[in-house]
Amino acid sequence: MKILFLVLFILSNNLNDNCSTFYLIRHAEKIRVDSSDRDPDLNEKGKERALRWSEYFSNIKLSKIYSTNYKRTINTVQPLASEKKLEIKLYVPSEIEYEEFMSNNKGESVLIAGHSNTTPFFANALIGEDVYSQIDDFNNSNLYIVNICNNELNHRLIKVE
Repeated sequence: MKILFLVLFILSNNLNDNCSTFYLIRHAEKIRVDSSDRDPDLNEKGKERALRWSEYFSNIKLSKIYSTNYKRTINTVQPLASEKKLEIKLYVPSEIEYEEFMSNNKGESVLIAGHSNTTPFFANALIGEDVYSQIDDFNNSNLYIVNICNNELNHRLIKVE
């Protein structure tokens, strides 16, 4: 019986090593006072949403957090990164090689923070087809989940208010 349990345990762990989950969010609400400011910070509602994202992901095991190099994206994931003691890895959406990104994160559970025009594009690139369109500029609640497990791909979009 112990041997059967050990074999099942090893097999289930090996199968999980082949599973990758990507969580993609847009940054939280930003300050909109100066439309020429290309790097605004979060407004009060955005700071509250960043805390809600942290609460949402508190019971989800994450191994990495990626963010674009903007105050609003970094500050959206900062509370979660602090809670989980994870470094925020910076990325440039126009420079991502998606196959390499997926390969480098195989078996990982990853949160990726981006923008209204980059987050759906990133999700589409991970799933290999154009399913999701650009996010409305006032929508900060989309959560795209892409799961690849043993060459089976699943994805979904949910709203987290």
